[in-house]
Amino acid sequence: MGSMGRGWRVGTRSSPLALAQTAWVVDQLALGGAPVTLVPIESEGDRALDRSLSEIGGRGVFTTALDNALIDGRVDLVVHSLKDLPTRLAPTLRLAAVTRREDPRDAVVLRHAGRIEDLPPGARVGTSSLRRAALLRQAYPHLAVVPVRGNLGTRLAKLAAGDYDALVLAAAGLLRIGRAHEIADYLDPAWMVPSPGQGALAVEVRADDLDAHGLVSPLDDPEVRQATQAERQVLDAMGGNCQIPLGAYAQRDASRDEWRLLVFAAGGESPPARLSWRGTALEVGVAWVTSELLRWAATSVGRPEALETGGQL
Repeated sequence: MGSMGRGWRVGTRSSPLALAQTAWVVDQLALGGAPVTLVPIESEGDRALDRSLSEIGGRGVFTTALDNALIDGRVDLVVHSLKDLPTRLAPTLRLAAVTRREDPRDAVVLRHAGRIEDLPPGARVGTSSLRRAALLRQAYPHLAVVPVRGNLGTRLAKLAAGDYDALVLAAAGLLRIGRAHEIADYLDPAWMVPSPGQGALAVEVRADDLDAHGLVSPLDDPEVRQATQAERQVLDAMGGNCQIPLGAYAQRDASRDEWRLLVFAAGGESPPARLSWRGTALEVGVAWVTSELLRWAATSVGRPEALETGGQL
């Protein structure tokens, strides 16, 4: 069947952020009047709110149910936050588009006006990410970094209720749901290295559905795909779904026609790894960074098989 006149079923999580992201993707598509049905799908990450993400499986807990619906033919395409997507897709699926990137930085939201630097000892800072927690504890050892679960609106409500003094969240999510005014500060990626793929959206289709691929592929941003592919290659080299906190961020400096690649990893007994690379060939940077990280992991994390376990980065 050709794409003309075809209706499209779009799989999405049902959180306000996921629906906003999916609506943005649908708005960008050249649908030619074809009907679109959003199909909300509950993920394991949405159901198991009484456990941390590291306990229930890390990357994939928000995407597997959607991918299964795509594989089974219940939907024609699915929209993910790229940072939630495992590095290796099912062989029958294709990443048809990596969209333009919203702000990739992490952001601070405070219960009271001020700055995170001014919070008193013991102030509670909520985050669902082991990566953010490790970096916050390193930068602000006097603060109590504690887990927080729930969708973005739920976490912000917990902050307003006084359960937390601050939250550290992906800036992109706050921007996409129209709550940028609540951001007290954007954290410099030079120290708060973002999660691989943070800020970009991923649109998956079945590999054999050429109509769906043709519909979605114009949304692909080649520079963002190149940057996030490099970040995800670093993640994949460390197991793809590992329990160590890891950040990777690639950015092109057009004025100098070169790339910058920043990486952070923590775990084990050794000090965290911080790596920075600049150059024109991003694949060279990925090769150097992954080599250095694997050397670090061999002494810090210990057994190579530790890199194969599941968990939230």
